[in-house]
Amino acid sequence: MKAVFVTNYGGPEVLVVKETNRPVPKENEILVKVNAASITTADSMMRSGTPRLARLFVGISRPKKPIIGTGFAGVVEETGNNVLDFETGDAVFGLTGMNFAANAEYVCVPVTGVVFPKPDYLSFEEAAVMYDGPTTSFNFLKNLADIKPGQKVLINGASGSLGVAAVQIAKHMGAEVTAVCSTANVSLVQSLGADHVIDYKKQDFTKGKVRYDVIYDTVGKSSFSKAKKVLTAKGMYLSPVLGLRLMLQMMVNGLRGGKKAKFDATGMKPVQEFRKMIDELKEIIKTGSYNMVIENRYTMEQIVDAHRYIDSGRKRGNIVLSV
Repeated sequence: MKAVFVTNYGGPEVLVVKETNRPVPKENEILVKVNAASITTADSMMRSGTPRLARLFVGISRPKKPIIGTGFAGVVEETGNNVLDFETGDAVFGLTGMNFAANAEYVCVPVTGVVFPKPDYLSFEEAAVMYDGPTTSFNFLKNLADIKPGQKVLINGASGSLGVAAVQIAKHMGAEVTAVCSTANVSLVQSLGADHVIDYKKQDFTKGKVRYDVIYDTVGKSSFSKAKKVLTAKGMYLSPVLGLRLMLQMMVNGLRGGKKAKFDATGMKPVQEFRKMIDELKEIIKTGSYNMVIENRYTMEQIVDAHRYIDSGRKRGNIVLSV
């Protein structure tokens, strides 16, 4: 089979497509023939080894797992001897997490892990990106912030994969949403339900007069020290991008009342928590009002171009690997 290998930490050019042996499912695993896989900012960060703190988990000098990618959707090709819940031919989607290996023609996943039957109302491409923007943003806005109807929520980086999900999820939860994006993406975030839009090229949201209950910085471009100026007395700054500064701010402010900075590694959540989040997300998406926003599709041979596009910072919504 073909797969995308990451040889060392570095730019997109460290990614190589090559042939390797097709994995064989263990007794409690299924072998999935991959139709689509997610290509994410998190993949780019894993490839480049940034922030360096993350290397403690993915490999100090080089990635411990040679095949990149986490989100996938496809069809069960083979089942292990002890598998009862899935059969050959079943359409499924899931997350490999810290095992990676999803950017390949085939991937093995344990049935006790994060893998679900694919509902008919999700295409393979839509299902493949469920674990990036939708699940991460749901975790931050529902589990960490516990957003209530009427609260003011600001989404920084509102046009990326996490951002387009966050705008829609926050609106579903009844929040008044302010989206921060570039001029080119104003109409996109408005179409997703944002009540207010700030063009970051024209205005710095941290210098505004509005106070927010929650600031969700999906891209980690701001900081708690700047954002707290426009947080309410008990407001919360959230970011999925963990750096040393944010970690120190979390430790210091954890000892105080008032404004808080929070981070959570969504991809490392226990399986049962993932299952609960996915079940709730499926109910939101099932209504038909949720837009996954898939911007581009790349083949495996175009993986370097895909990562270059991610690194450009111009990505709108999700991009997908078509296998």
